[in-house]
Amino acid sequence: MAEKDLIVTMRQFFPYIGICIMLVLFTGVMSRAGEDSGRGPVVVISLDGSINPATQEYINSGIRNAREKNAECLVIRLNTPGGLLKSTRVIVTDILDSAVPVVVFVYPGGSQAASAGVFITLAAHIAAMAPGTNIGAAHPVTMQGQQDSIMNEKATNDAAAFIRTISEKRERNIRWAEDAVRKSLSITESEALKEGVIDLVAVSVEDLLEKIDKREVVLSSGKKVLDTKGAEVINMEMNFKQKILSLLSDPNIAYILLMIGIYGIMFELYNPGAIFPGVIGGISIILAFYSLHTLPVNYAGLALIIFAVILFLAEIKVVSHGLLAIGGVISLILGSIMLINTETTMEVIKISWQVILIIVILTAAFFLFAISFGIKAQGRKPTTGIEGMIGETGEAITNLDPEGQISVRGEVWNAESLEGPVSKGTRVKINGVSNLKLLIRKTT
Repeated sequence: MAEKDLIVTMRQFFPYIGICIMLVLFTGVMSRAGEDSGRGPVVVISLDGSINPATQEYINSGIRNAREKNAECLVIRLNTPGGLLKSTRVIVTDILDSAVPVVVFVYPGGSQAASAGVFITLAAHIAAMAPGTNIGAAHPVTMQGQQDSIMNEKATNDAAAFIRTISEKRERNIRWAEDAVRKSLSITESEALKEGVIDLVAVSVEDLLEKIDKREVVLSSGKKVLDTKGAEVINMEMNFKQKILSLLSDPNIAYILLMIGIYGIMFELYNPGAIFPGVIGGISIILAFYSLHTLPVNYAGLALIIFAVILFLAEIKVVSHGLLAIGGVISLILGSIMLINTETTMEVIKISWQVILIIVILTAAFFLFAISFGIKAQGRKPTTGIEGMIGETGEAITNLDPEGQISVRGEVWNAESLEGPVSKGTRVKINGVSNLKLLIRKTT
């Protein structure tokens, strides 16, 4: 009986035991799901080109996007020859103050983190490079002429202090960082790892995420241990506005738009009602001013370009035997070279010599064509008005002794013979005009 009672009792508790087992399993699953949901994605942005206001905004929006998504980190795939120091400072500040870990990855192979790129890489919470990449050469230089020694020393000292601050903050090799500024040192990824400039070398983004997994980084809000292995990767591209801004931030585009704008407005003023040149010129000049607003413009260079256009226009109106045109060419070349203020650039923000030469050659060729066309027009015989009738032939419709009437171009004119009496019906040639009276001779 006791055995039967035990079996009956166990049967009564079976449902409760099953429920307990299901609760344990459900709790385990929910706990695992909770762990997975606690890990954010990895946001990846790609910076391939010069550092300018467009890339500055792109990186800033990438940091904001990563924070909104509660991302594990933001990965910046970097390949840059350098750019504007002002934009670089803003980017570095955003990275240093970021509430989300920022990983700068010089990638793919063949890429570089030169000039401004060195500052951005060293500012990252984790700095990595791919095989076949290099970093360095952060010395401030000028592209169009040499700075005086005092200005050059000031720019170098300022950049050296800036990079020392970044390196000290991220506990990287301060000595190498300063040498990269003062001596333009550049090293490979393996040398950078050995020198303590970067934290690791990875062959891909996936390899990078595996190698930084469980690493601890220090944020402004405290420490954070990365959980990136197998994390969801979200690639964030530039939006339309940033792409347009990036295009307009190219000094070559700004220069071309400026010249198109000047010539378009000039043609509209010389040919009122043409409309098309004025519309294109107006749009181009507005875009050029917006573009130049994002760049360090030297207004002396801009003034020289405008003065060159004035000289070309004067050459059309004034006979200077080409002296004004030569002055215009020289002024245009100097203005183009000086247009971008190199005191505030670090390496690559400049107008291409090829673009300058093409613009100068096309401008000079156009105005030379206009000048030669004007000279030919001035030497051409008049074809309209009374002066245009000289040399024309007509027929006497009355006897001229010495005055009478002739028919020219289907019109009747009073005429005077310079060779004595002329009979009616005689063919005559007009030699001059005097007080609306045609002076004629007999045709031979």
